[in-house]
Amino acid sequence: MREFGYERAFDVSGAVALLGSDPDARFLGGGTNLVDLMKAGVERPALLVDVRELPLDGVEFIHGGGLRIGATVTNSGLAAHPEVRRHYPALAQAVLAGASGQLRNMATVGGNLLQRTRCGYFTDISKPCNKRSPGSGCPAVDGEHHNHAILGASEHCIATHASDMAVALAAFDAVISYETADGPGELPITELYPPVGDTPHIETALPPGALITGVTLPPAPVAAHSRYRKVRERASYAFAIGSIAAALDVQDGVVREVRLAFGAVASRPWRARTAERELIGGPASAEAFAAAADAELAAAKALPENGYKVTLLRNLVGAVLTELTEEVSR
Repeated sequence: MREFGYERAFDVSGAVALLGSDPDARFLGGGTNLVDLMKAGVERPALLVDVRELPLDGVEFIHGGGLRIGATVTNSGLAAHPEVRRHYPALAQAVLAGASGQLRNMATVGGNLLQRTRCGYFTDISKPCNKRSPGSGCPAVDGEHHNHAILGASEHCIATHASDMAVALAAFDAVISYETADGPGELPITELYPPVGDTPHIETALPPGALITGVTLPPAPVAAHSRYRKVRERASYAFAIGSIAAALDVQDGVVREVRLAFGAVASRPWRARTAERELIGGPASAEAFAAAADAELAAAKALPENGYKVTLLRNLVGAVLTELTEEVSR
């Protein structure tokens, strides 16, 4: 591991200034992703700026609905918060589905959003990888890719985004707040992660040196009837091979509102807007759910080993929306 400096920041402006003082500096939250990548030789920062002591550790209910979540709130704290569990249950479920209890106790909301999109080739520095070394190639395309992307990928990278939390946040139109040396800014989470294209090493649309300060969830009454379902290859903590965050409002058998986002299918959380459009105003039936899933997944481009994800996501859409229909009809 490369020798590195360490500084602890106690205010937002000081943290941003410290990062700007060194082009090889990185913000450090819980370190649950960054430190692992440092040990593997993938990340080699010259300076770590510890932001855990910043006053960004609150969850605030917004009058009229919605939540403001500070960037240093731990994943465990977020999942246990009564307002999150009451108004956005799928978010609490998504966080609990990610990692282990020990990791959730350390990991922060801001750090979770900024974890690297990665696969085994990215974390093995003996292999080429366009994310680590642009132009070197993507060996996953012809190699091991059973858990790689089927939507929005390119020949330059087929890795999938690992966050469970971000999938739920995408379903609920979260807005990311950040601070730079030039002042504050905001990004919808659907714009935070750019398409992979031919620049897979560019993983976020944040300005250089930006520090995530919080997440705002706008009012969404439908979110109170929501669910997160994750499929993984082992019962202990593991990355998803497919996941869904869903919220549903049904009246007299007709879908009035629906939110859908998929995980483990793309380089970013995948908001299933085509499926949503197919469902709104139509019947809340198994046939309609399957047709909506098919419409969304029509754009899927599977490789030899990951085509099963199309069927998996189709089944997840049907199962979870059926469960929610039965729940809201009681």
